[in-house]
This record gives sequence, structure tokens and C-alpha cells, in this order.
Amino acid sequence: QVTGYLDDCTCDVETIDAFNNYKLFPRLNELLESDYFRYYKVNLQKPCPFWEDNSHCGMRDCAVQPCPSDEVPDGIRDGSYKYSEEANNLAEECEEAKRLGAVDDSLSKEARQAVLQWAQHDDSSDSFCEADDIHSPDAEYVDLLLNPERYTGYKGPDAWKIWNSIYEENCFKPQNVKRPLASGRGESFIYLTKWVSRVCVEKRAFYRLISGLHASINIHLSARYLLQDSWSEKKWGPNVTEFQQRFDEVLTRGEGPRRLKNLYFLYLIELRALSKVLPFFERPGFQLYTGNKSQDAEMKHLLLEILHLAKSFPLHFDENSFFAGNKKEAAKLKEEFRLHFKNISKIMDCVGCFKCRLWGKLQTQGLGTALKILFSENLIEKIPESGPSYGFQLTRQEIVALFNAFGR
Repeated sequence: QVTGYLDDCTCDVETIDAFNNYKLFPRLNELLESDYFRYYKVNLQKPCPFWEDNSHCGMRDCAVQPCPSDEVPDGIRDGSYKYSEEANNLAEECEEAKRLGAVDDSLSKEARQAVLQWAQHDDSSDSFCEADDIHSPDAEYVDLLLNPERYTGYKGPDAWKIWNSIYEENCFKPQNVKRPLASGRGESFIYLTKWVSRVCVEKRAFYRLISGLHASINIHLSARYLLQDSWSEKKWGPNVTEFQQRFDEVLTRGEGPRRLKNLYFLYLIELRALSKVLPFFERPGFQLYTGNKSQDAEMKHLLLEILHLAKSFPLHFDENSFFAGNKKEAAKLKEEFRLHFKNISKIMDCVGCFKCRLWGKLQTQGLGTALKILFSENLIEKIPESGPSYGFQLTRQEIVALFNAFGR
């Protein structure tokens, strides 16, 4: 049922399947099992900013097992900024500047504060996500391979409240359209199909990215479902009934295949971002720094192989159709896009199940990083081969989230 061309694209499902399954995914999987990409630092203790929420999932499968710090490779633990020589040099320069009292003492306190705010604004103005403060005492490293995304038993009103607020508040929805979640209908969705076909390509794309993310999460919950839970063993595996309830054409009144096509759309957007960001990773100064020199070099080689492969894909999504109209309107729409997405990343702190929260935060940060790349194309093209990558930077957190989200 999921076959043929994707809306708003020149690409079809079969081309993506063949490219991904035989060429890209085996290499990507190897990369994601390496030390650099398996450890993600996350703050799971942040309070929900939108409503009072104490409904934490009490089930043991909702728990996340953080890493004892001695298990995290030294290179990662010693400072998340140490992912390239350039960043190390920059850090040393900063230390030197602090010692020399770089802020001119003749500046008033207000002026100094303004300089600091400018720097913070410069860091945040291209960001699509509300990033965790990884220096917070509550932020901990998590081994993603030991905490896989799977069914945890977290469902019902609390889980629906999350998705409801994501669709309701963040999908540019006109007031007169019915809510995407039918009230009192439990597992049933009323999607905004007719409305989606009428709006501009950017708003439609935004909706389809969120729908694709939702589909991805639901597929993983169905594929790694708790099939047996006894005192002696737990067995996880595919739950076909669960999958059909969410994606079968008849049971979802034609919506299921569309949701799956939105997943392909999400894949194309993230693949396009990987093809665009190659100059940032290609520089000799960039390294996947874990402290293990030979493994770091090997993984960088594999990373570049994946990015070159992404670039070679024949039917890329053409993001030039985004924000292509009136300059003023386009800038306004882009900013709206960014703020809507930032809001969604904040909603992830309201997820009551910690394992779902971990994977929700990671995947929204990954998609946010992909959007940041696509909207920074001019800056990326200007990156010099050596020295600082002025104007465009990715933190280790963003890099780990980008590739793991794509891996999902």
C-alpha cells in the first residue's frame, strides 16, 4: 500500500527503500554502535514548562539507566567541546582571554551584560531546539544501545496529551479545523488531510515532519513490543496487531499509508541535511574525539563515506521551494517555523516516561539540527578548510542527535 511517488517530491518509495536498505543503513548502523555516537548527554529532570505534571510512569520499562561516569570514554567525558582541534584551540584561547581580563574594564556593567546577551543570541538564533544545559548537575550520559527505543507501557491520557499539544499548538492549524485527536476516542486519530492539501508547501512540510516523527516512534513501539513478561524472562518482538491499528489502510480509514509516506518524507529531509553538511565534517581539523586515536580516525572515515553516499542520492528533496516567495513573508514564515519547532522540543520535557522522553528529546534535537543545516546552506558553503568554521557550528550533542535520529 505504501508505494510510488511522495507528495511535494520527485522521489518514490522504492528508490528510497533500495538506497537505504542495501547501501546506507548497514554503514550507518555500524557508526551508531561506535563510542562517539552511543553516548548522549541528557537532562531528564527538567520540569514541564506548560502544565503541572507529576504523572511519571511508574513502570520499570520507563526507567533510563544512566552511565557510571567511568564507563564514558575519557575524550567524551572530559568536555563536550573537545570534538575538534579547532574547538580545543578555541577553548585554550578563551582560558587565556579570561586570564588577561578580556572584557574591557572601562565598559559599564550594562554594556558588558549586553555583549554577553549578543553572544547568547548569536548562539541561539539559528537553533530550532530548546537544548538541554549539558553542564547542569542533572544532565547525565546515557548509553543509547543499553536503553533502546521500545514499548514501555506508557499510553493512555498522559501520552495522548503530549501528542495532542504537539499537533494542536504547533501545526499552523487554522481555528476552524477539528482537533487532530478526537476526544474520547482513545486510540483514534482524525488527521487534517483536507486542510493539509490546501496550505502552502512550508506549513504542509512542517505538519508532515511531525507526522513522520510520530510514525517512526509508533513503528519502533510496535516492532519492539513486550510480548512476554514473566518472572523468568522478558521477550520483545514485533506486535503485528499494534502496527495494524496504527497503519492499516482499512482500520485507519486510509490514513495509515499516508502516515508511513510522511515517514519517508522525514527521511528525505534528514538525508538532504546530511548531504549538505559534508564541508563541515570534511575539514582535517574535525575529529570524532573519544580519546581512542585509531578508532576515532576509523569512524571519521566511515562518517565521511556515509555523507558522500548521502550526497550521491539521485532524487534529493529540493528545499529551494521552501521560503522562496516574498523575502519579508519568507523571513517571517521561517521564524515562525523555528519557534513552532522550538516549542515542540520543550513539550518533550512533559513526557512522563523517561525512556520515551530520552528518545523524544534525541529525535526532536536531531530533526532540529537537520533544519538548522538546511537553513544555513550559505554559511556552510563558506566554511574554510582550516581554522574556525565562522558562522556555522555543531556541538557534539547536535551531531550525536542528528545521526541517531536519522538512524531511527
